Amino acid sequence: MSRHYDCSDPLERARGVADAASCLRRGEVVVMPTDTVYGIAADAFTPSAVRLLLETKGRGRDMPPPVLVGSVRAATALIDDLGPYGQDVIDEFWPGALTVVCHANPSLAWDLGDTKGTVAVRMPLHDLALELLRETGPLAVSSANLSGHPAARTIEEAEAMLGDKVSVYLNDGRSSGGAASTIVDLTGTLPKLLRRGAVPEARLRSVCGVLLRDELLGDEDDQLTDDALAVEEAAAAEALQQEFGAPGENADEKDEAGPVDFVKATADEKDAEGAVDLVKGAAAEPGEGSPADDTGTAAKER
Repeated sequence: MSRHYDCSDPLERARGVADAASCLRRGEVVVMPTDTVYGIAADAFTPSAVRLLLETKGRGRDMPPPVLVGSVRAATALIDDLGPYGQDVIDEFWPGALTVVCHANPSLAWDLGDTKGTVAVRMPLHDLALELLRETGPLAVSSANLSGHPAARTIEEAEAMLGDKVSVYLNDGRSSGGAASTIVDLTGTLPKLLRRGAVPEARLRSVCGVLLRDELLGDEDDQLTDDALAVEEAAAAEALQQEFGAPGENADEKDEAGPVDFVKATADEKDAEGAVDLVKGAAAEPGEGSPADDTGTAAKER
């Protein structure tokens, strides 16, 4: 039976965050608010939890979830290379509704699905989400809905689709975000827009100077309807698959044997565990790049 917490009450919020963090450490999934829509979350470093997240949504390994982080420092521990434009867009739009796709740190022993060596990362501009992320470290988070359905903007909408497969629901009222996050691919020489969303394409161009657009995107306006966003979410996944190769024929075999190419560690097991601890620690440590430092910067633009 799922547990619900009304996070408008300070005591309920504290209890809810503690319960959610405990469930995530045990490999369960929870529903949490973000600055865009409600998300279903799992520990990014527990492969069985990520599989449960995908199964709950009705998705396969070919649509790996993005990772939410509580600080820029935690994000840089996950990323191997930000590319020439990464730092500029992070400085401008984080925390906020921009997801960046980058080459992943190859030393991390995790398995988000068939990512082909990339990771999609975002730091949300939401106090409760950041509070939970500081407790848990990076989380694999996808919109809290069944695949192909509109993203949930209330806890009731999320529960109607996901039911008791979710251990904890953190209710923070109707999400204030009007659209899902914008996704930009930073793995190439030039940034490429994979999905339009809350950050307008024009604003990205003003920061980057140049922005390629994936051919799967049409010429619609920046602000999209729920149905159009669902279509573009699928288009973004297809674009990544085309860019980095289709999943191998023996995907299930690889899943049982160990991490896919994306998470193939270059260090021994002890070193890989140390890298995970470093990433989780970076999410909780105050200092440069911490949520407290970053929120003020992005809050001005919002």
